[in-house]
Amino acid sequence: MANDELPGVLATLPVIDAKAEPTLKSAEAEAFYTSAIRELTATDIPFLVAGTYAVSAYTGVVRQTKDLDIFCKPGDCPRILTHFKDIGYAVVIEDDRWLGKVFEGPHFFDVIFASANGTMQVKDQWLEHARQVELLGSRVRIIGPTELIWSKCFIQDRGRHDGADIAHTILKAHEQIDWQRLLSYLDTHWEVLLMQLLNFRWIYPSERDHIPDWLLDNLLDRLARQRQLPSPRMKICRGRLLSQVDYEIDVKEWGFAGVGGVGEFRDG
Repeated sequence: MANDELPGVLATLPVIDAKAEPTLKSAEAEAFYTSAIRELTATDIPFLVAGTYAVSAYTGVVRQTKDLDIFCKPGDCPRILTHFKDIGYAVVIEDDRWLGKVFEGPHFFDVIFASANGTMQVKDQWLEHARQVELLGSRVRIIGPTELIWSKCFIQDRGRHDGADIAHTILKAHEQIDWQRLLSYLDTHWEVLLMQLLNFRWIYPSERDHIPDWLLDNLLDRLARQRQLPSPRMKICRGRLLSQVDYEIDVKEWGFAGVGGVGEFRDG
């Protein structure tokens, strides 16, 4: 299969012109990623380019990247890793819950099939709503802006916060975002979505109309109804969905339940 072709229904995905690409550390890194992308496109394994490449493509933001994020469905992660292992690359299963890596010397790319906190899993829907883009000489699927935002909503810790990536994606690609689908992804954690939208409105007061009124009305109505209800009896800290380290003390010493398990009960 030629690099500029995608099989079957994937060939009907919208084609976008990347606004920019991130810079790489060296010519050797570029050669590695070019070869890796070419090798991936030669397989029949569906994948998405995400991370910094996607942010640059949709927003025009240029920054240096140390790696390449490849998203795939959970069942396809072992297929990608074994394929590259069989042709001589070193592979590592960094965390069996969400992340593998493919190495050639100091250079590597990530193979990601879920989020580190377990809230997100790459599914067929991600592939169905992807785009096509030219990257390092190959035509590839790139994560859609809706899924790109979802993939970054929970990255909020002391060492890394992806709020700027979300704000820039809304600013530059708001017309391509499926807001109803984004709400469905974050239905359980709707307050996280509301935080991101309020963050955008504060950063760009002149661009507030990029966020549809019905979505804010929906989320603010949820907030108003929630405020009429009593607080949960069990002390809960969901902060570890954002950062395992920063909210560790809450669970270990302050009596809060984490993502699972049991915490103390509030008085009254």
